[in-house]
Amino acid sequence: EDPSSSSSMQNSVAPELPGFYYDPEKNRYFRLLPGHNNHNPLTKDSIQHKVMECKRLRLLQEEQNQKTTRDGLNSSVLLQKRQLGLLSSTSYCRLVHELKVNCMQRRKIEIHSPDSSVAGTNNFKIIVADVACERIFTVNDVEHGGCKYGIINLSGLGKESLTVEMYDNLYFTNRKVNSVCWASLTHPDSHLCLMGIAETPGCASLLPASLFSSTNPGDRPGMLCSFKISTAWSCAWCLNPQADNCFSTGLTRRVLVTNVVTGHRQTFGTSSDVLAQQFATQTPVLYNGCRSGEIFSIDVRQRNRKGQSWKATRLFHGSAVTSVHLMEAEHYLMAADMAGKIKLWDMRTAKCVKEYKGHHNEYALLPLHVNEEEGLLIAVGQDCYTRIWSLQDAHLLRTIPSPHPSSKDAIPSVVFSSRLGGSRGVPGLLMAVKQDLYHFSYN
Repeated sequence: EDPSSSSSMQNSVAPELPGFYYDPEKNRYFRLLPGHNNHNPLTKDSIQHKVMECKRLRLLQEEQNQKTTRDGLNSSVLLQKRQLGLLSSTSYCRLVHELKVNCMQRRKIEIHSPDSSVAGTNNFKIIVADVACERIFTVNDVEHGGCKYGIINLSGLGKESLTVEMYDNLYFTNRKVNSVCWASLTHPDSHLCLMGIAETPGCASLLPASLFSSTNPGDRPGMLCSFKISTAWSCAWCLNPQADNCFSTGLTRRVLVTNVVTGHRQTFGTSSDVLAQQFATQTPVLYNGCRSGEIFSIDVRQRNRKGQSWKATRLFHGSAVTSVHLMEAEHYLMAADMAGKIKLWDMRTAKCVKEYKGHHNEYALLPLHVNEEEGLLIAVGQDCYTRIWSLQDAHLLRTIPSPHPSSKDAIPSVVFSSRLGGSRGVPGLLMAVKQDLYHFSYN
């Protein structure tokens, strides 16, 4: 159910009058105030926020009462139908995923830190897991306007234990961050690419992950590279050996590809800001999503060319593209935009083959999370709801309300994995919101 549907239901109860608001509880109209110049203003924003908060609290109560699973959906019934031949293997797998997703229960994780001042004092802004899901890099807002970076070790996350260790580096100068990605320079996920925000210009940094560890601070290596750039929106690390040691930066009207060992840079001019990026692994090709709605690919083996003749695949969304995700076989690409559209594109035909409905976005840079092993797509909307779809048939399996009231600075950041904590880890969803970290068990 779309959280915005409550307002349309309200309008069906009583006719809408310009400048007035109908309160169904009090069965009367109230005049809308023009602005926020009253001690207790009744504005459209405050009314909408109240309706959304009532819906969020109702959904949280349903979760607490374990009413998230629809009637007739249970494991024994599904297995019986499958054995009787009433369900195809495709339908059975999709329904099992729906059942598992709707049985996920939220539990709060306890965050320990060698520095007692670190844990639970600043709001989470971004969490990004490494490939093995053994660690998550965190960006937290701090009161004086900057950001604090840290790494949470998930090895202690088990079926019985919900405790994790968090390490940070209080001596590192921390800029606000637009984008983060893990980088495999000396070994898998050995470094982090950060796109920092400054007034003018911005800053791109490549940091060793060992900066954030429990080892002796004197043993930690320094920053590998850092350079000033115009406003940076996105970044990606290349794992293909033909473009070894390279990372890309999505900038205002251009793409910058940097070899961090040789210092060599390639610049590709674009007609729009590059808000999202991902490298393919089978080829040294970079996929870019732009503010104009265009998605295009670059083969970074090419020399810089005048104009934009180097663009290979070209796709078009109707709004600014906020996230791109290349599927494992690299024949399909998932993309989301600022109109809330999530589309799956066939790269061979340049056509949209599926659309995942229900996502909410108007202006935020929100990521997509795809888990092909479990057949799930996860996205957090600007309305602070976490939605989970079936990759296979684009069916919306579950809508998870935030544990905190929705606001611009309280949009949850999530990670989903079949092995949180490494190869012997637990499956589930991690959700960071405000100062808290939650685990939704998926088993």
